Amino acid sequence: MNGFEGELRDRLLALSAHARLLPTAKEGGDLEALAATASKVPGVIGAAPFVEAQALALRSPEMLPVVLRGIDPAREATVTDIAGAVTSGALSDLVPGSDRVILGSVVAQRLAVSPGDTVTLLVPSIGAGGAPEPRLREFTVAGLFEVGLQDHDGTLILAAFDDVRAVLPRSGNPGSVHLRFDDALAAPARAAATRTALDGQADVRDWTQDHANYFRAIRIEKTMMSLILMLIVAVAAFNIVAMLVMVVTDKRTDIAILRTLGTAPRRVMGVFATQGLVIGWFGVIAGVALGVLIARNVTPIVAVLERAFGFQIMDADVYYITRIPSVLEWHNVAWIGGAAFLLTALATVYPALRASRVAPAEALRYE
Repeated sequence: MNGFEGELRDRLLALSAHARLLPTAKEGGDLEALAATASKVPGVIGAAPFVEAQALALRSPEMLPVVLRGIDPAREATVTDIAGAVTSGALSDLVPGSDRVILGSVVAQRLAVSPGDTVTLLVPSIGAGGAPEPRLREFTVAGLFEVGLQDHDGTLILAAFDDVRAVLPRSGNPGSVHLRFDDALAAPARAAATRTALDGQADVRDWTQDHANYFRAIRIEKTMMSLILMLIVAVAAFNIVAMLVMVVTDKRTDIAILRTLGTAPRRVMGVFATQGLVIGWFGVIAGVALGVLIARNVTPIVAVLERAFGFQIMDADVYYITRIPSVLEWHNVAWIGGAAFLLTALATVYPALRASRVAPAEALRYE
């Protein structure tokens, strides 16, 4: 689950910056001035203006709703990982006035286009009289990109900033600014500092707000996974209880003899508690060691299993993520191991108490 969360975060941030500046003025203000001011805030290492608009991509006979994003390729590459996501063509092809676009791989597949083909983009707008005035413009496909997320690959089209502004109505989207911080996980704190520095000129939304639903779902899944694992440990602890109770029943005579020889009830209790702890804690240590070993080597283990049984666990035709990601966090290992130690220790309490309360006379009556 940690590996999946990290993989999802990396893919989301491939085309999404760590934060966005949203100008509070209706006309948008000076995006370059906002970017310059934000760049001076400690922790901000990149700022790039961009503009987005909802559009329809037309390629007979297909019509697909998309998000048209206008960027400055050189500056955008400093705030997102778009350069590494482009699979064909290059960001440098998005020259102002060239009317070129880079499509998400799923968009290109649905429209049945490839680099060199043309695609028509329709941007809805409202005229001065309130009547719809859609704007049409033909673009040439300069390349494709693939991130591995439907939200990007299936909806996003990249073009030069000036080309997108030219097709938008004058009263349309004024644009925003992408920000990159020195630490993606510190985005909320960095965003708050940037908001203060801008003094109300723009609102700041970091990536944890934009993609909150994804990570909320992962947190719920991790919580449920923890509960399931604890139930499994509880079942194992119950087996220890049952086994020790059977041992106490089987050893009633021996316990009675020890008691008649002067062994204290606490000593008898310690014997069975020690037996349960040795069994339980040995299992916990072995399980933690095996779990850490598998977690650190899950990729080669999966590769061996796939070759041995002739199947692919994460089929590329079904899943965007084609490998099992693994991130080992030692505080999780400590928490899980500690909980297992505690449960197995509690499992010895009842059998040990039962052994300490064996009455010697009653146990030896029929012996």
